[in-house]
Amino acid sequence: MRWMVSVLTGLVCVALTAASMAEPQRRHVLFIAVDDLRPELGCYGAAHIHSPNIDRLAAEEVRFDRAYTPMAICMSARVGLMSGYGPLTGRMYNRGPMSEHVPDALSMNQHFMNQGYETVTIGKIYHHASDEATGWTRNFRSIEGGWGQRGYVEEASLAVEIPRAEQGLKGPPFESADVGDDGYPTGAFAQRAIEELRGIGDKPLFLALGFRKPHLPFNAPQKYWDLYDPEEIELSVYPSEPINAPSEATSRWGELRTYAGIPTEGPVNEEMARQLIHGYYACISYVDAQIGRVLDEVDRLGLRDEIVVVLWSDHGWKLGDYDMWCKYTNYEIDMRIPLIFRSPGMAAAGRTTDALVDLQDLYPTLCALAGIETPGHVEGESLVPLLDDAEAEWRRAVYGIWARRSADKERGFIGYTMRTERYRYTEWRRTHGDALLSRELYDHVAGPLVSENVVDAPEHAAMMSELAVMLRGGHGKDWALE
Repeated sequence: MRWMVSVLTGLVCVALTAASMAEPQRRHVLFIAVDDLRPELGCYGAAHIHSPNIDRLAAEEVRFDRAYTPMAICMSARVGLMSGYGPLTGRMYNRGPMSEHVPDALSMNQHFMNQGYETVTIGKIYHHASDEATGWTRNFRSIEGGWGQRGYVEEASLAVEIPRAEQGLKGPPFESADVGDDGYPTGAFAQRAIEELRGIGDKPLFLALGFRKPHLPFNAPQKYWDLYDPEEIELSVYPSEPINAPSEATSRWGELRTYAGIPTEGPVNEEMARQLIHGYYACISYVDAQIGRVLDEVDRLGLRDEIVVVLWSDHGWKLGDYDMWCKYTNYEIDMRIPLIFRSPGMAAAGRTTDALVDLQDLYPTLCALAGIETPGHVEGESLVPLLDDAEAEWRRAVYGIWARRSADKERGFIGYTMRTERYRYTEWRRTHGDALLSRELYDHVAGPLVSENVVDAPEHAAMMSELAVMLRGGHGKDWALE
């Protein structure tokens, strides 16, 4: 009898051990999105920016110095990331919701939910609210508080916002109320995330935390404005369009022009430019402080060794660079993004990598780190090899687009762009047909901002042919897009 009990006990132990090996404990995921954040942070070499919490995260883990968005606009970048498809699939460059362009896509959050995760969204993950409707256990896209529709809290701002909203316009482009961190939605989002972390149960948690700042309007508590001396705010070192830049490459920066006090055409004056930059910086520091609150709670709860953290932005942003504001171009300043990964057991922790990566890579990377299968349709590539070895050999280029829509199909155009280790090469073509309108080549050996399109320089002629072949092959699509 004792022999039988011993055998049975052994079989049970073997079975339990096999089950635990087949189904390892799933890691939690903290998925932090920061809207309109260009990599102007202390950890990216911007000593004038107060971002101690993001800097701390970057110092401990893996920072990607050459991470890019496939399209410099919230709608398409986010739909692409969450669906696993590039911006040409389903014509996502037309900027509609996921349900319109790739209705059969298995979204990242739905996939994690199907794999047994609690999926929680806070703030802005998708651009379109309709895309948030499914795939979430709990949805906190908006949190009620003492603020207006766009996050204004001062009566003067609301007094401007309300009548302008009836005309499809907005209130002031910035606000600096003397309130605490939770006095604006950004702080409330962080607090909600903290509460979700405290409530982790038996299921693994996929927590998507989407901060809407530093997106316009630049609203942040006064104490974050006070971190910067207005007299020391510097304007862009490249306030004019690049020499020889084609007209297709420019942006009308219409988003900013819908705010009160901004001219409907022409440049903003120097005083307003400094105020806008000041507001953008204040919002970065405000978001940084909220990220710090959430990361501190992760540590306080003892979750550091159980949770994957990724911090990303959907695209960059121009602060008067090239005489433009906002995003909406294929320039490096709009396409380059901050990206930081932290995962238990990473061999490359505390390192940086120059590997060329993009937002499409996040879906398969998180699947791999969570120990779940990556859906077959996902176009990106897992970054896990780079998390283990920051110097690992990687791809030669990343690709993106910008599209200018037009009711007249003969006038619409798309810029197909490619970033290699040193160059950004772009071809502008008609949306309908294969007509080449113009080309651009920028040598980024000196940094992200350059002053001249060198596409016609004789010394680059031989290389241009190679880049053109790479561009077409990398996009993997016909140029003619109906």
